[in-house]
Amino acid sequence: MAHPDLPAEQAHLDRALARLEVVRAQTQDQLREAFRERGGTFQSFTERDIRVRHSLNRLEKLQLGREALIFGRIDAATHPDAETVESFHIGRLALSDADHEPLVVDWRAPVAEPFYRATWANPMGLRRRRHFLIDAKRVLDLEDELFAPGGSEGVAETLGLTGSSVLMAALGRAHTGRMRDIVATVQAEQDEIIRAPLPGVLVVQGGPGTGKTAVALHRAAYLLYTHRFPLEGQGVLVVGPNPTFLRYIDQVLPSLGETGVELSTATGLYRSARPVTTESPATARLKGDPRMARFLRRAVQQRERPLRRAVQIPYGRWALTLTPAASAEIVAAAKRRSGPHNARRRIVETLLWQHLAEQLTAQAERWSGPSPARAENGEEDGAPGQMGLGQTGSGQGQVRSADLGDALRRRPEVVEALERMWPRLTPEALWHDLLGAKPLIDQAARGLLAPAEAEALYRPRSASEQDVSWTPADIPLLDEVSWLLGPIRPELAAERQQRTHGHIVVDEVQDLTPMELRMVGRRSLSGSMTLVGDIAQATGPWAPGSWDDVVAHLPARRGWRKANLSVSYRAPSEVMELAAAVLAAALPGVEAPEPVRQTGHGPRFLPWDGPGAGDGRGGGEDDASFGSLVARTVNEEVRAVASTSGGEDGSVGVLVPAALMDEVRGALDRAGVTAGEAGAGALDVQVSLLALSNAKGLEFDSVVVVEPARIVSEQGQGLRALYVALTRCTRRLAIVYREPLPGPLAGWPTGDQKAVKT
Repeated sequence: MAHPDLPAEQAHLDRALARLEVVRAQTQDQLREAFRERGGTFQSFTERDIRVRHSLNRLEKLQLGREALIFGRIDAATHPDAETVESFHIGRLALSDADHEPLVVDWRAPVAEPFYRATWANPMGLRRRRHFLIDAKRVLDLEDELFAPGGSEGVAETLGLTGSSVLMAALGRAHTGRMRDIVATVQAEQDEIIRAPLPGVLVVQGGPGTGKTAVALHRAAYLLYTHRFPLEGQGVLVVGPNPTFLRYIDQVLPSLGETGVELSTATGLYRSARPVTTESPATARLKGDPRMARFLRRAVQQRERPLRRAVQIPYGRWALTLTPAASAEIVAAAKRRSGPHNARRRIVETLLWQHLAEQLTAQAERWSGPSPARAENGEEDGAPGQMGLGQTGSGQGQVRSADLGDALRRRPEVVEALERMWPRLTPEALWHDLLGAKPLIDQAARGLLAPAEAEALYRPRSASEQDVSWTPADIPLLDEVSWLLGPIRPELAAERQQRTHGHIVVDEVQDLTPMELRMVGRRSLSGSMTLVGDIAQATGPWAPGSWDDVVAHLPARRGWRKANLSVSYRAPSEVMELAAAVLAAALPGVEAPEPVRQTGHGPRFLPWDGPGAGDGRGGGEDDASFGSLVARTVNEEVRAVASTSGGEDGSVGVLVPAALMDEVRGALDRAGVTAGEAGAGALDVQVSLLALSNAKGLEFDSVVVVEPARIVSEQGQGLRALYVALTRCTRRLAIVYREPLPGPLAGWPTGDQKAVKT
């Protein structure tokens, strides 16, 4: 039976949508008017550009597509004892009628907070909270929660859920290749994090499916709304685990009205080099070690050194000498100054010119011949000099050090001496030179790294740094060196400057190495950060044992605080039961989040007992049938998802150990299954074929996990990696294997699940 208020709410939505069209038309008129302006002063041009930018930004925020303009309403008492109530419709953006009466309240406004936070125990002044189920422009259904005496909670009390029927409808929608915002279904524990204060570091611990990524993105939108100045100018940065993940989330913030947020991976923060190859896990782990920061400081200091032998510098009739002792004094003085290495090169040059000028003046005073300036110019004694001489008390010419520097700085022997004492360096040149010279590595590693660790860093030199094949672990080290060196010349400062941001959101932060965390931390202007992750899902080379291990490498100048997300909205209980068994084996005592729903579909176990089954070989020609089993399973999941997706295709993720990617890809091709991959169509088609490293943070309607034993053996944190793989699905899970299952899964298949042959 339809809700009696449905027609009235549909009328209000129609009125709001009509007003939205009026505002959009007015903004377009303002934009056209600004573009028509011609001529005028510089100030008028500037004002016109501001109007154009404002109009374009406003138009972008007014484009809702098929997203609902309104998703809720609150009725609040005007006074605790008053009988009358005041109603506000909550939506994606603020909208008023022609008389400036609010039609829609922005979900981030303070007045909207009770919509997300009110509970039966603390109604926050509400008499009623109403949730809408809307399809673009049509109100399909309503759900009321009454807080007045005699009313009904209408919530899933045990989990603290609000708007449960609307929430379940949203969770039941088929997944496309992009994350949707959750603005209409944000729960109280999520809203508390979204509206947390700006300063300091906020750590959000949340298991798989708890919505931590969506919460972090909604928090970024909320902070930009609440702290528009200064964050709009300072910028907000979102750091994700891989490019596929960034594509997955790239529409969330625009759908919330924020388009100026920068998205990047950690390695993408350093723009002067890109990783193109890999290296051994042991070497990658070593390069992520926080000791590398000290190693790099030593490496830079190694290039700040005195001369080994004296340098003779001819200057007209005079012979100047730069001794090792004098060069040592100059280098030591420059080291005592603050600032990056390249910036202090000017100090070295200034001290060198002063030293040589004093030497030149002293020589001139000992001899009564022509002045040094005149000698350099080839003039006879008594002719006027051209070098800018001062006059000493005895009437002898004295050379200014700056003028002498101008005359000498391009002399080959001077250039060579300066490059020996204090070379100008790029990060790529220093790191390339360092790793290609074992003596330099040993010197920087002395007392810091073990001999075997120093040996692991060595790699043969390339012809130049432009020919080096950088690895992902090299990038944060290049960034660290960039900070130590500074720009090679002042005019390049803007080109190589590290941009800072007013707030930084980092997702899957538990997988960043200490050196990557330092790289991210240098982008923070004030130490304001939101860190999102799950210690239990740490699969990187530096899996932290606690959040203290993460924050220790960040600029937590104002301290840090932790918030927890405890409810899983993604994987159904049938899958979470299996995942919890894996988590218990990986991290005893750590509990998986509580799932909110069931689907009636337990995990499917599909073993292959043909050639090669159980012997751990895999990948041979005899195992082609195993690939066929994988392809057939994927096709079954595609059909199953489509049949329950209400006309939408839904999505299927195929998660495969890196070593088996070629085999599975070939099997899918032979079966006619079009599968997108990381960097090549993943998320753009119904089936995505991904290694686990590219599946972090993603979710699919159905997931096919291939060869869990190989996933465990390939990853440094094997069982944690398997836990991640099992929790990517929202509806269905299939496990295809030929090697013996890992311990937590070994007893799970029921007796009627027979081995499959083809």
